[in-house]
Amino acid sequence: MTRPTVIQNVRIIDPSRNLDETGTIVIENGRIAAAGKGTLNQGAPEGAEIVDGSGLLAAPGLVDARVFTGEPGGEHRETIESAARAAAVGGITSFIMMPDTDPVIDDIALVEYVLKTARDKAVVHVHPAAALTKGLAGTEMTEFGLLREAGAVCFTNGRHAMHDTQVLRRAMTYARDFNTVIALETRDKHLGAGGVMNEGLLASWLGLSGTPREAELIPLERDLRLAGLTGAAYHAAQISVPGSAEAMRVARKRGANVTCGISINHLTLNENDIGEYRTFFKLSPPLRGEDDRMAMVEALADGTIDIIVSSHDPQDVDTKRLPFADAADGAIGLETSLAAALRLYHSGDVGLMRLIDAMSTRPAQIFGLDAGTLRPGANADIILIDLDEPWIAAKDGFVSRSKNTPFEDARFTGRALQTYVAGNRVHSVR
Repeated sequence: MTRPTVIQNVRIIDPSRNLDETGTIVIENGRIAAAGKGTLNQGAPEGAEIVDGSGLLAAPGLVDARVFTGEPGGEHRETIESAARAAAVGGITSFIMMPDTDPVIDDIALVEYVLKTARDKAVVHVHPAAALTKGLAGTEMTEFGLLREAGAVCFTNGRHAMHDTQVLRRAMTYARDFNTVIALETRDKHLGAGGVMNEGLLASWLGLSGTPREAELIPLERDLRLAGLTGAAYHAAQISVPGSAEAMRVARKRGANVTCGISINHLTLNENDIGEYRTFFKLSPPLRGEDDRMAMVEALADGTIDIIVSSHDPQDVDTKRLPFADAADGAIGLETSLAAALRLYHSGDVGLMRLIDAMSTRPAQIFGLDAGTLRPGANADIILIDLDEPWIAAKDGFVSRSKNTPFEDARFTGRALQTYVAGNRVHSVR
């Protein structure tokens, strides 16, 4: 039983209720008792802590649907505990952990290990995603029913694309019957297999091999057709090109139950940021051109793209401080995704309600999580944001064990000042 908390005079944005108004949030016993204007007609609960939210924005805690950790097997890069602390700093109160660990999360014992470790050590909610195929090899399905019952919230092959269409069809059929989501990265096995950045003029100038946009689009269109065929709930984990957004629109018109996400990197960075072979900008899918980026921002704003993910992928010095072509893909993002997303709000490209929806309410809906809302009775997972707080993403200030951020020394406007999980304050700037 936690002490009641009352947050007064705060601007409340709750996409689950299409609510944007100044009012009060009351937290009791780890849950939201009230959230809106005129909620303190009967006075504050006895012994409540009073928080003045003047000038701040209150929103549901963010939900990140694509987070890689090192644990088990690569704790030097990131543990579940350190990832959770980094998430709290970034205003993320729930995240889905990818199964790309050593060993792979493809059996019940490992799902239970993640859940127990999270209960014991994590300050935010950690939800394990189970491997779609054993060892992420793409050939033999895992035990969907048992893994789902153990607590897996979805099935994915993590960083690995699925190439066997027949296995994928069977997996989608099972996923439909078990009422769960299949989330996949789409990447053709052969097309642009040696590509290390976006195919185009800049890649030629840098002397690097490129990955064409079709390497993402072709397998995505296959997956969307299979989703329509099987009736499965399918989620494209990361799209990065306008053709993929258009494919999503067409599939939905055909009646397919499909959603998609995009990493914050592909909304706020482009291939020019690679500069002189800066490996912190080596990502999968690769950063695209500026016209691609702007088209994806528009697709986010109009709802074609459902959610934003950090795609937090910690890498150490040994895998990043290499020639660009040899460096590992991936960047950390738990601590910077909100601030980077607020750039889209400050530029006027995406409204605040849609932005919070894409980072909180919508991912909770897609994956069936008890999160993403400030409705009375819901978990008191809340963030207080100062939209105008200036800060610099200094490497030494990161909580994550790895420092491979493309936003090193970036200047941001806006951040989470306080993060509450089940009514407990787990992060505070001041």
